[in-house]
Amino acid sequence: MTEQGKKISVIIPAYNAGKYLGEALDSVLAQTYENWELILVDDHSSWENVRQVLSEYNDMPKIRVIYREENGNISEATNTGLAQVQGEFIAFMDCDDVLAPQALYEVAYLLNENQELDFIYSDEDKITEECQANREGTFAIPVKDRHTPFFKPDWSPDTMMSLMYTCHLGVYRKKIGDEIGWLRTGFEGAQDYDFTLRFTEKTKNI
Repeated sequence: MTEQGKKISVIIPAYNAGKYLGEALDSVLAQTYENWELILVDDHSSWENVRQVLSEYNDMPKIRVIYREENGNISEATNTGLAQVQGEFIAFMDCDDVLAPQALYEVAYLLNENQELDFIYSDEDKITEECQANREGTFAIPVKDRHTPFFKPDWSPDTMMSLMYTCHLGVYRKKIGDEIGWLRTGFEGAQDYDFTLRFTEKTKNI
């Protein structure tokens, strides 16, 4: 796909990330949509393997790796990356997530259909550990290796007040995130929930 549509900035904070970090990063590289950037933030990991993995991506186009000088928390690490983004939309991603190859294309498609959208979220599922270990770089995951599907409803404020159901993949308009100050420290473990509740108070374009 040609580089058309909104730029999407993918933010991945990492601290002593496990063996799936490389697969998470490769799943972004495998996107069919091309107008993206990836911001990796190492929150001063103590595990050498994290820096070894990240060093493989240091000089790749559209990827920036940030090494924090002290350990903070997931909110601080994410905000460090957000200070460097260039995209109009921000996608939050964990260091053990794997995106389907068409994930960002589907986001861009929706934004082309309705340019007023401020917040987009997707369904999600889990992948077996055996599949993670043996996929050899492919992101076409067999149905037999998927489990625990989470098919999400259309926007439901009542549901949102009960649980954080949107989560990943979640894509947010940067302008609103800047207005409300992105993630707040002190909410670690529920930082996405806190942020999304505050974000959705500022828009009906979901």
